[in-house]
Amino acid sequence: MHDKYEEAAATSFSSPTSAVSSEETRILTEYISQKNLFKITSQDETRRKSLTLKQFFKMKRNQQVVITSAIHNDGSKITEGKVATIGRDFVMVTDVQKRIWIPYKFIDSATIPFGFPTYSNTHQHFIYDNHLQQKLVLQFGETVVKKEALIRQFFEESLQTNLLSWRGLWVEVKTAEKIVLGKLDKTTTKELFLQLFKTTKSIPLHDIHTISTIGFFALWKQLSKALYKKLNDRRLS
Repeated sequence: MHDKYEEAAATSFSSPTSAVSSEETRILTEYISQKNLFKITSQDETRRKSLTLKQFFKMKRNQQVVITSAIHNDGSKITEGKVATIGRDFVMVTDVQKRIWIPYKFIDSATIPFGFPTYSNTHQHFIYDNHLQQKLVLQFGETVVKKEALIRQFFEESLQTNLLSWRGLWVEVKTAEKIVLGKLDKTTTKELFLQLFKTTKSIPLHDIHTISTIGFFALWKQLSKALYKKLNDRRLS
């Protein structure tokens, strides 16, 4: 009898989190979260931008957004994509061609595209296996640590730690002064390192405006230009 009760407990879910209905609980949770956000930002103005953007992107996870970000002192760039990863100091969006990382400090504004619904398509959500919800309730830590997608969903990575999981990826990094192409090598607390033609280039993390993956044809074009410039420089020297 004792074993029977233990087996039932292991395969059952925990008690309801609220005495009211699920929709009321969700509304109340969002209300409390927003009240807490405004209370924190009213006390610490320096955290207003990052916390507000983070909350906005969490509300729009897996949805299309339009981000206006600074590219240099007197210019801006508009990026449209689906919110994929929300970090401590950055957001990563995706479109049909690439991934784009944008630090919060260089974002001027974020909104949803005109005419788009304010809810995400069910096919855009992470595909769960049949027992994942139960595992998350009963064995949260053990379950999350085994799946990279769940780690990104439940824990706020920094730009530095997130980029570590994309080593070997070809990217284009934009700062206020230059554009750098290369393969992601490593990151430290202060710098991002890219490899190109057996040389390593370092870029201060605080200078990065955007990082985007680069497709094969665009990569070939950029590499051809870089190789031509390198050979031409050798001839001149």
